[in-house]
Amino acid sequence: MNNVSGVASVAGAAPGDCADDLVDADRVALVAARLPAPEAVHDTADVFSLLGDPTRLTLLLGLLDGELCVHDLAALTGQSDSATSHALKLLRAHRVVATRRAGRRIYYRLEDPHVRMLLDLAIAHTEHSEVTHPEKEGEGR
Repeated sequence: MNNVSGVASVAGAAPGDCADDLVDADRVALVAARLPAPEAVHDTADVFSLLGDPTRLTLLLGLLDGELCVHDLAALTGQSDSATSHALKLLRAHRVVATRRAGRRIYYRLEDPHVRMLLDLAIAHTEHSEVTHPEKEGEGR
């Protein structure tokens, strides 16, 4: 820990770095104390990474109205059953989707209401915000 209530060690700064010049050291210490454990932050980043892939996001959006089998989800995304199954395996490993077997078919559904809330919030955000893509500026000229 350092001279600012351990903030530099939480934020990853070395002693003598900007932590010595904090504008609001008390506020930074309060926020740092409320941050989740690094493992929880990493797990959350993994979930957002999963949502960042357009195909996986389409799969999840397709499940907003209820469960679908792999073959139907593949048709929805335009992917093969194998590629769809692989994407769903990743989503299942991170507890984003759950399964139900009916004979030879496996049906997928959203794991819990939190996943639905994430998707609903993301859609609402993009619907009311003008999205700019600075990384794409200059393309197609």
